[in-house]
Amino acid sequence: MPGDRVAVVAPSGPFDRAAALAGIAWLEKRYRVVYRPSLFARQGYLAGSDQRRLTELQSALDADVRAVIAARGGYGLSRIVHRIDWTSALAKPRWIVGFSDITVLHAEAWRRRLASLHGAMVCSLGSADTRSRNQWIATLEEPRSQRTLPNLVSWRRGSAAGILVGGNLAMLHACAAAGRLRIPKGAVVLLEDVGERPYRVDRMLTNLITGGHLLKASAVLVGDFTDCAPGSDETTVEHVLRERLLALDVPVLAGAAVGHGRRNDPLVLGQRAEVTAGRTAGAVRLV
Repeated sequence: MPGDRVAVVAPSGPFDRAAALAGIAWLEKRYRVVYRPSLFARQGYLAGSDQRRLTELQSALDADVRAVIAARGGYGLSRIVHRIDWTSALAKPRWIVGFSDITVLHAEAWRRRLASLHGAMVCSLGSADTRSRNQWIATLEEPRSQRTLPNLVSWRRGSAAGILVGGNLAMLHACAAAGRLRIPKGAVVLLEDVGERPYRVDRMLTNLITGGHLLKASAVLVGDFTDCAPGSDETTVEHVLRERLLALDVPVLAGAAVGHGRRNDPLVLGQRAEVTAGRTAGAVRLV
């Protein structure tokens, strides 16, 4: 709610300082924003050392704040997430907000039956349009409100309902490799990614299927697969996604404006999702 205290953290990669400050300035118009001066640290492709990022994130999860918002994704959470103490966050839940590499943190949250927000991060909020900002605020402040994702493309017909989980495909694959991915039985699984060749998408999906992770899904929601250009074989990422996901024999809806595309509609992971997929189109109702 307006006036709530929120923490900004950088648990993954470094980022443009001006973009982060613009996002923080926008957040400060509505919330009391706290962050450490070390937020802007850089160490190669990381936002400072593992210890710096872990200490910052742990402090935010322990602090009296209503939300912990990532400055940016990138890479780095996999190096520290197994060292987080969730005691305070379980006793007094707060929103974890982000996407991309932050999927690793979302996966740890839903393992503990904590809801979290898959959505825009600080560095993009500073330049976001009014619609995106309003939707982000509405989802954060009124997460129990019913919402519908309409006009989705149906790849496989059917209906299903379950807890919404998922996020970045590469990060889900990494969580599975680390033995830390737990897909709830009957879940609706969201998938998105950026910059992956179609054969790599094939490999990750295949491993998640043969490892039994995606076999627990009651439905799949496909978001944006941005900049996933085909190689010389001209196989498209849509072809790979269709071929691999249709083998699951569950409803599949595509076209969700979620991920690294121009729009990144916020979604509450841990919320119940009702999927209705017709012959050509469908929708997801979040309740």
